[in-house]
Amino acid sequence: MTEQKIMTSRTRMRINQFINGVKGFASIYRTSKPGLLGLAILLFFILTAVFAPYISPYNPYTRVDRPLRPPSSSYLLGTNDIGQDIFSELIYGTRVSLTIGFAAALFTVVIGTLVGVVAGFIGGSVDEVLMRFTDVIMILPNIPLLILLMIIFGKASFFIMILSLSITGWTGTARMVRSSTLSIKERTYVEASKAIGAGEGHIILKHILPNVSPLIMATMIYQVAGAMMSEAGLAFLGFGDPGHKSWGMVLHYAQTSGGWYANQGYPAWWWIIPPGVLIALTVASLVLIGQTFEEIINPRLRRR
Repeated sequence: MTEQKIMTSRTRMRINQFINGVKGFASIYRTSKPGLLGLAILLFFILTAVFAPYISPYNPYTRVDRPLRPPSSSYLLGTNDIGQDIFSELIYGTRVSLTIGFAAALFTVVIGTLVGVVAGFIGGSVDEVLMRFTDVIMILPNIPLLILLMIIFGKASFFIMILSLSITGWTGTARMVRSSTLSIKERTYVEASKAIGAGEGHIILKHILPNVSPLIMATMIYQVAGAMMSEAGLAFLGFGDPGHKSWGMVLHYAQTSGGWYANQGYPAWWWIIPPGVLIALTVASLVLIGQTFEEIINPRLRRR
């Protein structure tokens, strides 16, 4: 009974520490106007993605009218070259683009954290091999490597896009986590844990990961922005999944299906500009959130 009470007390203490940490983070975050603006924009797009079937006026995969109709009360952003409603395409594209961005960022951070922690904590030849491999991936040009992976795996796949972005995007996270791990493992409390016989797994889970997690969270925000930009670029070049209407795919079809010269010889702006604006707004919101995270992690970055 005594051991159970001790375990229960420790669990409650950790829960309280976590709750207090979240409250402290939220109280600091609320003081950042750029951070609140970025969060508001991102939440707007997340809610749009979640409730896309209820917000979208039409099925984005179904023809609703004649091709290349300009904006009107019936079609807020007109129609594309096969008569599909562009406004509905962009609403559903929010879901696809955000899913690819967050999923690719998650896998990227997991891979980078695993490599960085193992390399930094174990050291020696393991560190040397992992870091040299990281250097090789890092120096390869990103977009050509992504295109090569898409060609190898097959471009017409939503999941292959996520896999390709994850394979190429983890190197920066690995180097950052390794650097932090090298610093943390030399601290007194880690040495004390080793002295009382704590195993490597215990030290990594209880000391290393909790201390690098704030940096990992900030990095993940930037990884989402980078993944969304990369997906849009690949889709624009024709390496996206034609079965899913992301913002990048909307731009691709506008470029390949006559959107640039559809309106009596002039570009169909309602087809070209909106997806670019949405991508820019989402990336800007993520950058604002990431900068706020960095200011909270490193108080010296806060404006005085």
